[in-house]
Amino acid sequence: MKKPVVLLIMDGIGLAADTPSNAVAKARTPNFDYLYANHPWIQIKAHGTAVGLPSDDDMGNSEVGHNALGCGQIYAQGAKLVNESIETGRMFTSNTWRNMIENCLKNNSTLHFIGLLSDGNVHSNIDHLIAMIGQAKTEGLAKVRIHVLLDGRDVPAQSAHIYIEKLEQAMADLNDAVFCAKIASGGGRQIITMDRYGANWPTVKAGWDTHVHGVGQQFAAAIDAVTAARGTKPNIVDQDLPAFVIAQDGQPVGKIKDGDSVVLFNFRGDRAIQLSQAFDLPDFDKFDRGHAPKVFYTGMLQYDGDLALPKNFLVSPPNITNTLTELLVAANVPQYAVSETQKYGHVTYFWNGNKTEKFCETLETYQEIISDVVPFEQRPWMKAAETTDHIIDAIKSKKYGFIRANFPNGDMVGHTGNFAAAEIAVATVDLCLGRLLAAAEEHGATLIITADHGNADEMFEETKAGQSPKTAHTLNPVPFIIYDTDQTFALKDGAYGLANVAATIAVLLGVTPNPMWEKSMI
Repeated sequence: MKKPVVLLIMDGIGLAADTPSNAVAKARTPNFDYLYANHPWIQIKAHGTAVGLPSDDDMGNSEVGHNALGCGQIYAQGAKLVNESIETGRMFTSNTWRNMIENCLKNNSTLHFIGLLSDGNVHSNIDHLIAMIGQAKTEGLAKVRIHVLLDGRDVPAQSAHIYIEKLEQAMADLNDAVFCAKIASGGGRQIITMDRYGANWPTVKAGWDTHVHGVGQQFAAAIDAVTAARGTKPNIVDQDLPAFVIAQDGQPVGKIKDGDSVVLFNFRGDRAIQLSQAFDLPDFDKFDRGHAPKVFYTGMLQYDGDLALPKNFLVSPPNITNTLTELLVAANVPQYAVSETQKYGHVTYFWNGNKTEKFCETLETYQEIISDVVPFEQRPWMKAAETTDHIIDAIKSKKYGFIRANFPNGDMVGHTGNFAAAEIAVATVDLCLGRLLAAAEEHGATLIITADHGNADEMFEETKAGQSPKTAHTLNPVPFIIYDTDQTFALKDGAYGLANVAATIAVLLGVTPNPMWEKSMI
């Protein structure tokens, strides 16, 4: 094996023109500047068809980005899988859909949908929800309730009303004397329900209490809840909107009860696993659920194949095989993966093709650094220094042939819409990069620096009303940089994406890439 390779994923740090909204360009980044001026690098694609999404209008995300980085291939992902399942009708003939519908018909019970009300195509798509509501009516159900999570992160920051109005209109077109669909509860995705990696279980409990038990401030309509929140905080981003419950005569219109069916219509796994555990696991103990109703629960996809979670799912996820980790295990290359909690699953679970378990216990070492539970704009440096400490220790140890790490700062802080904090986040990553360049030179390692998608490179957009925070990922390319003080690598001409990284790493390690992968860039 050649010298060790260290892959640094600078999450959310994309390449864009130097505009006033570009916190990456405005941040102090002497180490990035040095690399761009003195070492080989190119731009690579991190969105759309390059990562298995339906079109190049679809922004990339950390899930599909790490899948592509880790497997060297392009698989149909998320929205594309669900689109195909609905368009062909496969979803509605699946055993899970049939059992879910029959459960409601048998019990004369309610079908509930929980998920992100958005068309961002990162976690969900409102069109999938509307299609399923329509099919439920076709199949004779009488009562549907929707528990909406408001986005403002993968879509414009204050766009909740657009999606609420679209859903309300679709339901009004369907509702009649024998069918009734209503919004039952909701709130911002950052406030309720959509935690990930066990970082903040109280968020999930807040969602459980809102959706299941109807606990929360009551409103006659979802748009009233949004209007009330903006009346208090005009600039509040949709993801931070407080929880609400829709009620009539003081009674919630959509508590989840014994005998009901529940669909989590998000297709992305990381922020769906914890709620699925609360519904699916009989020995669940992360918070007090109160009365946990006996329901037929299903996810849009199976979010964790190793854990078989949830047991029921409507669309099969891509069966990702022949990953980089498998190739390196076969070549007896020891590997080390590290990040803080917010992106730990991305360098482990997503990297290994949506698999929780290791391919080899002796050759794979995982290190999680526990994230602080604090708003990211208040601590934009996050755990970058601690992550860097662990990477340097891994390099010094000489134990590992391949080290991979994720710095979440550009993405997690970018999602807040706070430009000043994003500048600090990017500068923090650059500061840590300087330490890693020195460690690589001293101890003989090759560094690869890239990102899984952009975010901090576009922090706001101009609207008729003025500047509006942009909290979503971007469509911009990301850098691919090779740093090695012993030799210079020539990057081949061509159009590349994240899936080309795996073969490039293999070549650097002296391992023959899997022939089914996207080609190496060197």
